[in-house]
Amino acid sequence: MTTKVQRPFKRELEVNGDKYTLTVDQNGLKIVQKGRRKGVELTWSAIVGGDAALSSALNASMEQSPHRQAHTRH
Repeated sequence: MTTKVQRPFKRELEVNGDKYTLTVDQNGLKIVQKGRRKGVELTWSAIVGGDAALSSALNASMEQSPHRQAHTRH
């Protein structure tokens, strides 16, 4: 049996040597690097509806774009 999310809970995780706090609540999840205030938030509807995957793919393609790389070197 699964447990319903009734109130937010936090977990610490490490990615590539950096520590993050993951908060899960009824609306979605948020991941913030330790010592920072802003992070990435995803709603459950965006995750289930595929919007999160589309956004991730778009961001990845923008980071690999030759135009963007040339632009960031200035």
